[in-house]
Amino acid sequence: MISKKIYILLLAFCIPIYIKAQQTPAPKQTKSVLILNATAHLGNGTVIENSAIGFKDGKITLVADSKTIRLAANAYDTTIDATGKHVYPGFIAPNSTLGLVEIDAVQSSDDQEEIGNFNPNVRSIIAYNADSKVIETVRPNGILIAQVTPRGGRISGTSSIVQLDAWSWQDALIKENDGIHLNFPSNFKRTGSWFEPGPIEANKDYAKQIEEINAFLINSKAYLGAPPKERNLIFESTKGLFDGTQTLFIHANEEKQIIDAIQIARDNEIKKVVIVGGYEAYKTADLLQKNNIGVLLKRVHDMPQSDDQDVNLPYKMAKILTDKGIVVGLENSGEMERMSTRNLPFLAGTCAAFGLDKEQALQLITSNTAKLLSIDELCGTLETGKDATLFISEGDALDMRTNKLTNAFVQGRMINLETHQTKLNKKYKEKYNQK
Repeated sequence: MISKKIYILLLAFCIPIYIKAQQTPAPKQTKSVLILNATAHLGNGTVIENSAIGFKDGKITLVADSKTIRLAANAYDTTIDATGKHVYPGFIAPNSTLGLVEIDAVQSSDDQEEIGNFNPNVRSIIAYNADSKVIETVRPNGILIAQVTPRGGRISGTSSIVQLDAWSWQDALIKENDGIHLNFPSNFKRTGSWFEPGPIEANKDYAKQIEEINAFLINSKAYLGAPPKERNLIFESTKGLFDGTQTLFIHANEEKQIIDAIQIARDNEIKKVVIVGGYEAYKTADLLQKNNIGVLLKRVHDMPQSDDQDVNLPYKMAKILTDKGIVVGLENSGEMERMSTRNLPFLAGTCAAFGLDKEQALQLITSNTAKLLSIDELCGTLETGKDATLFISEGDALDMRTNKLTNAFVQGRMINLETHQTKLNKKYKEKYNQK
């Protein structure tokens, strides 16, 4: 057996070596760029054939049809001929633990959860590791932005939104402390274990747990409404929920959960609410639409939760909710969620195969998600004035066969798409190609 002291020393040496190979972040954009002749998918439902997309100083300055504009020869420093290729806004991964856990089996690299039940004061961003090797593996599929979200407890804490090519969490920030995450209690619980599941039973403590949430929000609002005798950082950190500067992300899947969660939010006058998970959101679609509440759907590559449900229900969910006028985005939490983030565009592709058209499906991971995260003024679509966070793909980026990036830009900076995986691929291709 290795002694605890030696084990800690080994970790101290091994983790830096593991992180060391991370790509160097790209320098600030100094030369303007013009992308010509690609099919541009703007992320708002519009497609421009033979497009002209220009950006300077990290911001998009031109979105047009290349056949209808005239540009001076020196209008842009660099021109990329993308004939036959496609341009997309950077994909956004909400409700993600990217950068919070590096190696699941190494406890010292896991910083996604804090002790305690009500932790709105916990800020995930300060635990974000911009040097995570997992991050570099998701960028080649077009995921360039993520909402870094804590886990655990009844209120997990506060998320922040980052771009995925940075030296540190300070450099990565797009929006700090964008929302607070509430894990709503389930009305039912499954007994047994994952390998030997037992029957589903009613949660006898459901009413009590609901009351605890309500009491917490009432006490927080009361604290903020009058000069406090003593400072309470936990109550103080909820201020954004009541003044509309933060969103309450309610993690709930069951019909009753969602209905009760909306009622609590309304009773406490919380201004901005988003449902995360929302497996049975289709049963409450009218209530969601009436209250202007969007949904970040749980991983749609999943099985139905009940024996009597349509086997394709998870794939159809985005279509059902979109037709009801609800703003829908996609999230990817679950088993191996950090590594599986790379599959986000293919979740959208599945939604396209089951009812949505391709541009609507694209909106699930671009403009719709940007709206739900309240960052749509900065990103989510290819529009002048927004961040030049975008990429060029050889083909349809929602199809795993044709999602092949040739260039990617984060705030105008052309980033390196090589990863430790592509290096290994190249290394062994060369080995076995040798005669």
